[in-house]
Amino acid sequence: MKDVVFSLPGEALGTANSAVLLGDFNNWDIDKAIALKPHKDGTLKAKVKLEPGQTYEYRFLLNDGRWVNDWEAQGYVHKQHFGIDNSVITVESELEVEKKAKAKTADKAPRAAAKAAKKAVEAVKNDLTKIEGIGPAIAKLLEQEGIQNFKDLSKATIKKLKSTLDAAGSKFAMHDPKSWPKQAKLAAAEKWEELKALQQELVGGK
Repeated sequence: MKDVVFSLPGEALGTANSAVLLGDFNNWDIDKAIALKPHKDGTLKAKVKLEPGQTYEYRFLLNDGRWVNDWEAQGYVHKQHFGIDNSVITVESELEVEKKAKAKTADKAPRAAAKAAKKAVEAVKNDLTKIEGIGPAIAKLLEQEGIQNFKDLSKATIKKLKSTLDAAGSKFAMHDPKSWPKQAKLAAAEKWEELKALQQELVGGK
């Protein structure tokens, strides 16, 4: 047997103040009705032991005489003879639960790999040190100025780049950023062969 929790939101009560659970599991016998207990979150709940692999129909009976369905039931079945719908639940077997857990785990692996691959590609796209003449210190300096990736750098003016370097001191002012936007434009477009050819013509980014 497996413990199954049935829940009814407090707003479903309306003018009622209590409810019981009836269904196939207690033969719809009012004498065997299962009382729902109120919880701090405002819901009313009842825990019932049911047979795994079985499907049950059920409803809630309020103390004002109204019948209500489970708002979050797995499904509903129409009872034409009575003109009503019953809530339906199929209790999963341990084997089904295990299969779903394995499938979920198996599904996570390729997604995790794809996410890691995407992250690696993004890292390359944002690695300003791929630009000839830019080392880690300058890359950090540019990032502080809002130049976070190749696209940002490709749109930066030479004047802005030069003023950024000059403001950082003589250690940075000695660098010439004239080719950086052009290199960044090729990198942003993933034209790596063209970038490589251009960089072979440069010395320290010049």
